[in-house]
Amino acid sequence: MTAAPDDCLARNEWICGAYLSSRRGILLDAVVQHLQLTSLAVLIGLAVAVPLAVLARRWGWAAGPVLALTTILYTIPSLAMFSLLLPLYGLSATLVVAGLVLYSLTLLVRNLLAGLRAVPEETRQAARGLGYGPIRLLLTVELPLALPAAMAGLRIATVSAVSLVTVGAIVGYGGLGNLVYAGMNTYFKAQVLTASVLCVLIAIAADLLLLGVQRLITPWTRAARA
Repeated sequence: MTAAPDDCLARNEWICGAYLSSRRGILLDAVVQHLQLTSLAVLIGLAVAVPLAVLARRWGWAAGPVLALTTILYTIPSLAMFSLLLPLYGLSATLVVAGLVLYSLTLLVRNLLAGLRAVPEETRQAARGLGYGPIRLLLTVELPLALPAAMAGLRIATVSAVSLVTVGAIVGYGGLGNLVYAGMNTYFKAQVLTASVLCVLIAIAADLLLLGVQRLITPWTRAARA
């Protein structure tokens, strides 16, 4: 007799094509939520990290407290972080995004600040000599030269966020993490493996995409290596 196409589901196998075909909509919804939570958290984190790094660069005394605070935030376990934020945001997607933003600040601020500090003082002096004001100097000289370090931090923060989104499953907003946790509770092998593999693929794709963007917007780094 010919085996039924959904036998792998009945046998609860790790690799099961029938799971992919029968749960396509559920997987797509989980991937979309995963991408939304990750991208929103990283973008907000970047919007917060840039001014913090700029202020820390301008006012040297602020660098220590800023780096110390963001580092402390990064050391808080994810479950504890979400618990601390729960009174503010409740059981919502905002809770997950807020936690991811706080985690991303350590990586983003530290790398942005390192990039800004690496800008040669001679370059700043030359720009000032050409009449560049503080804002124009920052936007057209300092930030562009800090891009390689900033992009390195952005790549790490994005990959970390892809991973940490799964913890949001404890409040029902974990993207693919929802499927992983549900599959673990019911020992649904195909669901656990498929959702986990998709998380890894998203992280790899995000890193490669940002690497491509980095190479595109920093062509002088390739010329320097050549």
